[in-house]
Amino acid sequence: MSPAATGFWLRLLALTRKEFRQMVRDRSNLAIGIGLPIVLILLFGYGLSLDVKNTPVAVVLEDSSPQAMEAISGLQASTYIAPVLLSSMHEAEALMRAHKVDGILRLRSDFSSQLAAGDAHVQLLVHGGDANRARIVLAYVQGALAQSGMRQADRAVRGGGGAGQVTVEPQMWFNAAGDSTYFLVPGLIVLIMTLVGAFLTAMVVAREWERGTLEALFVTPVRPNEILLGKLIPYFCVGLTGLTMCLLAARFLFHVPMRGSLVLIIAASMLYLLVSLGLGLLISSLTKNQFLASQLALVTSFMPAMMLSGFMFDLRSVPAVIRYVGNLLPATYYIELLKTLFLAGDVWPLVLKDAGVLAIYAACLLVAARLATQKKLG
Repeated sequence: MSPAATGFWLRLLALTRKEFRQMVRDRSNLAIGIGLPIVLILLFGYGLSLDVKNTPVAVVLEDSSPQAMEAISGLQASTYIAPVLLSSMHEAEALMRAHKVDGILRLRSDFSSQLAAGDAHVQLLVHGGDANRARIVLAYVQGALAQSGMRQADRAVRGGGGAGQVTVEPQMWFNAAGDSTYFLVPGLIVLIMTLVGAFLTAMVVAREWERGTLEALFVTPVRPNEILLGKLIPYFCVGLTGLTMCLLAARFLFHVPMRGSLVLIIAASMLYLLVSLGLGLLISSLTKNQFLASQLALVTSFMPAMMLSGFMFDLRSVPAVIRYVGNLLPATYYIELLKTLFLAGDVWPLVLKDAGVLAIYAACLLVAARLATQKKLG
């Protein structure tokens, strides 16, 4: 081997060894190079599911005859439907408004007599917040009822009698047109609030550390609380501006109904904006590096908000571990709150629960960001 070739390989080896040492020394490189791909593959591999399983459907049995029980036997045997047996339509409607069930199947008191006459009608109400999911639930319930009808018809034919027919009368609540925009727009507001809050503020303090301007602030009389508030207020105003644009677009561009209180929608959005700002400031104060701060903001805020908050799919259809993770995210409660206020109205038990959770998250994250911001170097 020529001296030139030998020198090339020696320099290449030295540079490669140096890069490996530098990568091991800076653990943020390992976190981004190894940790981020693992998180992404787990999120996409286990968290993303478009299947609809174990869907809660309220079954109101005003007729408790054997014929009625036989009619719903297909629902009880289905892995896609989780029937909730009730006797009161009022109770079923309350569960639907709180989005604890995705549909209501009503068998009226004259079901068995209608079936004996040859044509029984059942009422099916489906929650239309997610138009695509509503159509799937409708097809599952109709398929389960059809299986029960086929079994009854088969027994009737073997017994030499006639078979009654069950006719489903479907109706979609909160989204009669079946427009998926009604479901997507509240979710997009969540993503925009997350981006404005967490992503922008995640790099604020980190940028100050990299530029060395925080050291200049530390020798002035200003306090950490004033530093954080000085960075929080401008981005809070930016977030409110973005929220205003989103609400105007939802109402006048996409024609999404706003059945709940506008004041509650704004208040809930302000709470979530404080959550996002607090998370971004906490990340920025801890990392002191813009690139690492942006990556952490991506993994801890935007991607979970997009995939595990109920925006893309219902959390009840994913594995239990992923569902638990989703229920820990503040975006899950914000998107549930927004969809309820937009499409169902002021359902106070749900509003108070979700708003309370967001308030706790906001307080904890802002306090943590304050504790992480100290007037000292290092």
